[in-house]
Amino acid sequence: MYLNRAIEEEILKGIENFPVTAIIGARQCGKSTLVKHILERYDSIYLDLERPSDLNKLSDAEWFLSSQKDKLICIDEIQRQPELFPLIRSLVDERQDNGRFVVLGSASRDLLKQSSETLAGRIIYKHLTPFLWQEIYKDTKLEDYFFRGGFPLSLLKKDEEISIQWRESFISTFLERDLLQWSGFTPITMRRLWQMLAHLNGQTVNYSSIASSLGASTPTIKNYIDLLEGTFMVDVVLPYVSNLGKRLVKAPKVYISDSGICASLLNLRSFAEVSGHPSFGSIWEQIVFSNLKGNFPNAEFYFYRTSAGAEMDFVMKYRNKIYAIECKASLSPIVSKGTYNAIEDIQPNQVFVCSPVEKGYMMNKDIEVVSLNELVEKIKK
Repeated sequence: MYLNRAIEEEILKGIENFPVTAIIGARQCGKSTLVKHILERYDSIYLDLERPSDLNKLSDAEWFLSSQKDKLICIDEIQRQPELFPLIRSLVDERQDNGRFVVLGSASRDLLKQSSETLAGRIIYKHLTPFLWQEIYKDTKLEDYFFRGGFPLSLLKKDEEISIQWRESFISTFLERDLLQWSGFTPITMRRLWQMLAHLNGQTVNYSSIASSLGASTPTIKNYIDLLEGTFMVDVVLPYVSNLGKRLVKAPKVYISDSGICASLLNLRSFAEVSGHPSFGSIWEQIVFSNLKGNFPNAEFYFYRTSAGAEMDFVMKYRNKIYAIECKASLSPIVSKGTYNAIEDIQPNQVFVCSPVEKGYMMNKDIEVVSLNELVEKIKK
């Protein structure tokens, strides 16, 4: 069963208007399934660089790709063969048509630096996330989305135990195989760091403290977190800087980028265990944040916190507006004095409290409680 993805129309626009469209996102988030669905509209060819038979076709890549020049060529897991980028540029420049290549990668634009350098002006990037709530809410309970996360092969499993096993296998494969293409790390230390970040989920991180705990250097820990961010396994949120002269918290916050992966790293095996864990609130923050990022890829996101206790989970800059967003994993959310102080400091255009409610309501004349879907809809207006 194919489930429509919200980004599909944007990818089609990219194909129509750029020679190369890159779809980037975490492994197993649904890139291949989505693009195979899209390719049904075109005379196309699909190459998976993890498949030996497709790699063999590219033993003479220039000849093979030139022979397919009338087709839309899709190359999956492009980060495994970055030397293809200069060739793609040459073929694109030879025939300056749009819709020549679709490339898929499990690494961020920053990790695919060669592509941005060699294909400048010829490529557009689209980030596919694991399932957004709006894509699956009609067929899924929020509790399942909370515990299983948004990865299709975790969320859509009929058996809970199989979903858990899939996520455990995903974590092991990512550490022991997928990261081998990036140098300068050890799987054991990376696993310990990832688990530690799960326990610190949504908190500000002290790199030197983590380094001391893991017996590593501070630069090493920064590099490891950069790699986890670049492969879409964690999200790093920077502090919002105002000009009010306040003493602001300067350390970034780090979130495990999928609630199901976070639950597995914490060894939680049911929604009941998740809901009783200290990380429950921060996992809800991550769910809200992931859905905002997925729906508004061009927005800027920060958090706000002062040493005096003023705090806002997310400050979102989008279309010349500032949105203050507080996340409460409760059906009866209560806003703290620190939140009111943050609102006074930030002076946002709108303030939302996002909770797992079915339908939102006005908390007071300035603050609106919203569901996850309502939050997205109201910002899109």
